[in-house]
Amino acid sequence: MARIAGVDLPRNKQVWIGLTYIHGIGRSTSLSILAQAGVEETVQVKDLTEEEATRIRKVIQDEVRVEGDLRKEVAMNIKRLMEIGSFRDVRHRRGLPVRGQRTHTNSRTRKGPRRGAVAGKKKVTK
Repeated sequence: MARIAGVDLPRNKQVWIGLTYIHGIGRSTSLSILAQAGVEETVQVKDLTEEEATRIRKVIQDEVRVEGDLRKEVAMNIKRLMEIGSFRDVRHRRGLPVRGQRTHTNSRTRKGPRRGAVAGKKKVTK
């Protein structure tokens, strides 16, 4: 199993899809990495030679920010927004969509499951 950037790539997938399992690498970035490394995209991960895997590792290390570094940078950007007290900071704190989406309906991913209406206690009458 190929291990690149601290992530085990799935063995039975093509290399260009397998690289997308690394945080920070999507499909187009994956294809450009393979072109720079000189590796064919349609090769299965299990069929990669050690030399090809090394070339892919080198390109990723030199060109792309991935995994821990990328997560740290995103967290620092959000922390910077919180320090300056921006509108986006308020949305992050409240767990609401940050980029202007509607929240009257939808946005269940950010808001979480619906809270059901709680019925009030009935008053006892004599």
